[in-house]
Amino acid sequence: MGTTTERNLALLHTAYRALGSGDLDACVDMLTEDFIANVPGLPEPLHGREIWRLGAQAMLDGFPDLQIKVDDMFGADDRVAVRVRFSGTHRGEFQGIAATDRPVHFRSIEVYRVEGGKIAEEWVAPDMISLMQQISPAPAAGAPAA
Repeated sequence: MGTTTERNLALLHTAYRALGSGDLDACVDMLTEDFIANVPGLPEPLHGREIWRLGAQAMLDGFPDLQIKVDDMFGADDRVAVRVRFSGTHRGEFQGIAATDRPVHFRSIEVYRVEGGKIAEEWVAPDMISLMQQISPAPAAGAPAA
């Protein structure tokens, strides 16, 4: 069975594999009913498993071939920290930007709190600036540089 930390690491490895295969139902089943998402740029946390599903679905809709590579994962007590890389192709609308068919690569640092064998809270810091630069339309010819 292992230690609490080992069980928490196994839970997060399973969650990332499920996300990578597009199995959002399995991912949602690994979240507590009162799941909390702490997202950069928002003044208050978001609450609920369906909020998480909407965000994950938006990523999969925009990047249907999304690949996930966990570079580092470690834990202590009820926390798990992850350094992760995402890559894919912009084949669907994302954040109001129509599909460009461009390849994308971006990183994220993520911390999770586990409670009762489920993911109870997340703090995510994806490099959205890099991602949005990769899919943003090129400036029109002759337009001044920003």
